[in-house]
Amino acid sequence: MNIDFQKGNGLVPVIIQDATTRKVLMLGYMNEEAYTKTKAGGKVTFFSRTKNRLWTKGETTGNFLNVVDIKLDCDQDTLLIKVTPDGPTCHTGTDTCWAEENNGRTFFIEKLASVIKDRKNNPTDVSYTASLFKKGINKIAQKVGEEAVEIVIEAKDNNDDLFKGEAADLLYHYLILLEAKNIPLDDVIKVLESRQK
Repeated sequence: MNIDFQKGNGLVPVIIQDATTRKVLMLGYMNEEAYTKTKAGGKVTFFSRTKNRLWTKGETTGNFLNVVDIKLDCDQDTLLIKVTPDGPTCHTGTDTCWAEENNGRTFFIEKLASVIKDRKNNPTDVSYTASLFKKGINKIAQKVGEEAVEIVIEAKDNNDDLFKGEAADLLYHYLILLEAKNIPLDDVIKVLESRQK
């Protein structure tokens, strides 16, 4: 990465984003030393403009920001760091520095859909997902039907854990069906958006 630290007198702004929820957690600044320490240690280290020193987020609270990915913007003067936070990010105790809750998990579905696509394109003998693709669309559709019936049955009982398990099974097999039909989940979401009034 060829980061331009000179534009900002030795500092670059750093946007911190939760890798799972994609919520923006905070903004900080890094000099070259903070960037090097972050890359080496896997925990986000900033340069404090008020204290005029390096500080690793979480060094006093234990609420570290564990690095998942680092990206440089098109002007090479701003970093986007995707993290897994160990706790609240803001020093005030809130999830983000804008007092927003950081609790959505829906972006995991994109990751799961990507894994399913990979299993289709790069099958292995040990992959259950690959075995379904190998059996064809009829078997995949049958599994979606079976899972739909099972979630209906669990919906009538009061065991939330069993219901959530069946809901997960249905969603998983539905994503396999979409991939088998070469229909991105985004296309289905667009249909839902078009129906919104």
